[in-house]
Amino acid sequence: MSNERSVRVYPDDWGPPGVVFEGGAEVEGSAERAGGAAAPGPTPALVPGRRIVGYSAVLLPHTDGGEVDWVGFESLLGRTLDAGLIPAVNMDTGYVQLLPEPDRARVLATAASLAGPGGFAAGAFVPDTQGDGYDPAAYNRAAAQVAEAGGTPVVFPSWGLASLSEEVWVEAQASLGAELDRFIAFELGDMFVPYGRIYSLEAYRGLLGIASCIGAKHSSLSRQAEWDRLALRNEVRADFSVFTGNDLAIDMVCYGSDYLLGLSAFAPDAFAERDRRWAAEEASFHELNDLLQYLGFFAFRPPVPGYRHDAAMFLKLRGRIDSDATPAGAPTRPDCDRAVLADIADRLAAMGSVQPTKMECRASSALGDATDRSANCSGRAGRSSVDPFQ
Repeated sequence: MSNERSVRVYPDDWGPPGVVFEGGAEVEGSAERAGGAAAPGPTPALVPGRRIVGYSAVLLPHTDGGEVDWVGFESLLGRTLDAGLIPAVNMDTGYVQLLPEPDRARVLATAASLAGPGGFAAGAFVPDTQGDGYDPAAYNRAAAQVAEAGGTPVVFPSWGLASLSEEVWVEAQASLGAELDRFIAFELGDMFVPYGRIYSLEAYRGLLGIASCIGAKHSSLSRQAEWDRLALRNEVRADFSVFTGNDLAIDMVCYGSDYLLGLSAFAPDAFAERDRRWAAEEASFHELNDLLQYLGFFAFRPPVPGYRHDAAMFLKLRGRIDSDATPAGAPTRPDCDRAVLADIADRLAAMGSVQPTKMECRASSALGDATDRSANCSGRAGRSSVDPFQ
């Protein structure tokens, strides 16, 4: 297997076609260097009527004082479950890289309490720093902690894991899998975290040979790389799930991917409704998907980690949480994002053919209106009778 490190790959409309970026410089590169095949294959066929399996990351909201809003988190977790999606906690959307161990443990315990055994996924996260080697014992402990709580471990990237050759990376996944009933592997591009890495198709084939690996999240933001993975999956192991993490191409589900997305944290109810429409082969799927994709393009613009602040803004506009604050060290978005997010929220409400909730009440609290939020919307703990996707 190749020891070549991955490179950053942006969507075609972010740069010249056929060019990848490495270390800030333009490099002529093939799809193989993006973790795909040497020569792009044909676009795969659509799979209409397929039941989509959706894992949704859950935002970990914070108060204006910078503390974790645990009540808000429980509410967001509950709404994800109520929508019929599988919550994924202690992921990038949940600021796992910034959390101390006691907070990560509390997040896991909360998910276990609300979702129950088998009802959630969680990042098996090992904090380290650049230059550190891979720590198999730490990963075994992190994955076991998730499994013992009743969750499916997602093997979160780290500096140490990314330092491995591809062959050893596959061996590390297999070693972890030998101790687990099930787990999800994770390819994460370095536009999300500096230690992210996308692997070759040869390495991906190695994952397919690990019985306890039920699937892998793919977050290169490259359609072709994911299409190549779908083709390989279809050829080698049909029960293996390709979980798209491409927030810029959420229609990958139409080609056979399932998903584990940060974007769905904004509106798990809307994603669940979108998925239902695809399974029912309703033409309205496309308009709803287009609107959610517009939200994805807006929120996941560079710097990509700023999407978490947009998620907090959006959820506050919807009346789901009390504050759109972010923890120290997290990138933020400008205040003007709120107007765009409020417009998207309005459109989602209209698409549901119901009257808007306070989320769609032009986000009066976020725009300076002193109106009491509880008088006009359900608040994070309750439900509004006019929410379009409940």
